[in-house]
Amino acid sequence: MNSFAYLIDRLRQETTLALLVRVIPNAHTTAFREALEDGSFKIAVAAPPEKGKANKELIIFLSGFFGVSRSSVELVYGHASRVKKVIISL
Repeated sequence: MNSFAYLIDRLRQETTLALLVRVIPNAHTTAFREALEDGSFKIAVAAPPEKGKANKELIIFLSGFFGVSRSSVELVYGHASRVKKVIISL
């Protein structure tokens, strides 16, 4: 079982989940990497950090992981930064 599957349960219980994410662009694969001590998550994305490609990849990945539509994943801040806040809603 995926070690980040508990996040899916949290979303189901709370219906809205806010995540602080540290994005690693240009990775080999797009995936959760680790949960950090400050409560944020490292997520590697295969896309480069140019013209919103990494942000789009992050949204596609999170929507697939949580089983929600892309419109249910909102990038709140960090559009031009590696540190981002994302809200996922059911």
